Amino acid sequence: MADKTDATDAYWRDYLEHAGAAAGDYAVCRFGDNPRDAAELAALVLAGTKRATASLARDYPDDGLPRPGDHVVVVDGDDRPCCIWRTLQIEVKPMREVDAAFAWDEGEGDRSREDWLRGHREYFQAQARREGFGFDDGIAVVFERFGLVWPAELADAG
Repeated sequence: MADKTDATDAYWRDYLEHAGAAAGDYAVCRFGDNPRDAAELAALVLAGTKRATASLARDYPDDGLPRPGDHVVVVDGDDRPCCIWRTLQIEVKPMREVDAAFAWDEGEGDRSREDWLRGHREYFQAQARREGFGFDDGIAVVFERFGLVWPAELADAG
């Protein structure tokens, strides 16, 4: 996750105005841990390839897990807002329980379960080393599926 900025606030207000939606709150997502990954993964969302994401449950406050219906402003590698998704489904379970359908929906690598596990082990192990916590395949992961709602021309049908 990332912090809200004047740019994300303006992007959010533009969405609310055009969607005719009531005011509400949103979170901000910046994928990965570097600008290149953030840009590449945001582009996958915009292309329609990426419709899911996974993060460690430990990264959320006790009462702060995402919920279906939540809105998230995605920022690219330069921290510019590029789209908004609405959370459709949340599941918290051990990383090793990821299934092939989720790996496909996350849209990264070759989209297989094996590639998903390899890539996420590498990413989460690096995070564990930086932050000093234990890691194994039983670590609790938040599996989130979402639908794009903004910009309107790219929003998911239905």
